[in-house]
Amino acid sequence: MTTVTVLADPPVEGVVLQDLAGDLLDDAEAAGLYEAMLLDVCRAVEISGAELLVNYRPSEQVPDGVDPETAVREPVTEALESPGNARFEVQVGSTFAGRVGNTVTHLLDREDVATVAAVEPTAALLNRQLIDSAAMKLRSSGVVLGPAEGGRVYYAGFGEPIDFEDSYATPAVETIGERAADAGLDVDFLPSTPVLETQSDLKTMVPLLRARNRAGRVVPERTMTFLDDLGIRVVDDEGEPTVVRETDRS
Repeated sequence: MTTVTVLADPPVEGVVLQDLAGDLLDDAEAAGLYEAMLLDVCRAVEISGAELLVNYRPSEQVPDGVDPETAVREPVTEALESPGNARFEVQVGSTFAGRVGNTVTHLLDREDVATVAAVEPTAALLNRQLIDSAAMKLRSSGVVLGPAEGGRVYYAGFGEPIDFEDSYATPAVETIGERAADAGLDVDFLPSTPVLETQSDLKTMVPLLRARNRAGRVVPERTMTFLDDLGIRVVDDEGEPTVVRETDRS
């Protein structure tokens, strides 16, 4: 069984999705969107064949007055069907790559977990099929990566540790792949899937969510509903896709 670690920031104003907040979404709405994606990703892991581990930030890495464990644990626990099966642990490390590396290495070496994956809530389209497909690939490959636009990754699975220092340096998919090769590990890949971290990402994510929804395909329900309620759309502006917010929902 693969342990999927969701590295979560507290979904509070001014902390999450700062590259997305601005003209279209204010800080509160960005935090609400992040929470919706967090819950969708955790539910996807829960209904897959994987074990869910939610890693929250240590208190010294969040603003004063924010309890990072409570901010993450309470909404996730409420969203899960069997919250008692989920684990919640504090992240260790000063950088994202360091936090991933510490978690993956600890689980593989200290807890004898067979395979470990690291994901973020921004991987909103992560679903049961992708998670289970990755688990199958990890049986024969030491590293499995889910590529996203711009050289990012939405999924990174490991059967053996690599050198994690600066392993998420841009382009992360190439950097992690090189570290895996340096460690003598085979690398396999999941289908490319968008993530939602910036306003530019909305140009890909929103039309895809709406198209999948109209086609009756699986979508992250909370994320889809949140964006739809905000009236976020992508329209043609003189031949260029442009993200807008419809204010008149009548």
